Amino acid sequence: MKRCFIFIFAPQSGARYMKKYLTLEGLEKFKKELEYLENVKRKEVSEKIGHAASQGDLKENAGYDAAKDEQGFVEGRIRELKGIIAQAEVIEKKETGKVRIGSFVFLNSSEGKEKFQIVGPEEADILNNKISFKSPLGEAILNKKKGDVVRINTPDGKKEYKIEEIR
Repeated sequence: MKRCFIFIFAPQSGARYMKKYLTLEGLEKFKKELEYLENVKRKEVSEKIGHAASQGDLKENAGYDAAKDEQGFVEGRIRELKGIIAQAEVIEKKETGKVRIGSFVFLNSSEGKEKFQIVGPEEADILNNKISFKSPLGEAILNKKKGDVVRINTPDGKKEYKIEEIR
């Protein structure tokens, strides 16, 4: 006889959640996406489900299955966004002379100059030069000052960065 144990961890009453550090721009982006998903995408998916269901037998209806899968994705993303927004702490821009969440950092390395914005993991987007403060580079430069040099291990070996400017 197999035994199966299921552990359910629920926050206790009054439990604190992890804060999600966001820029004001990031918070607004998440709110806009949530509004779109709740007011536009949800209705579109519902119409797809209705249309597919009207086609007959649901057991062999690929369109229905695809629409239900899409509905699950949309509803999951809505829950995720509501959680992020509820736990959001907007980072105030302060000039401290140190790299902080929200800072724009100009770095110089052997590969040239690069510019990054330090953000929370939810906003990280390497294609737009937004790196998480929890990433290896983000952790290395957080709380550093202009002129500081940091070294990190990368898949290509060790890299060295000099902080040229912080905004």
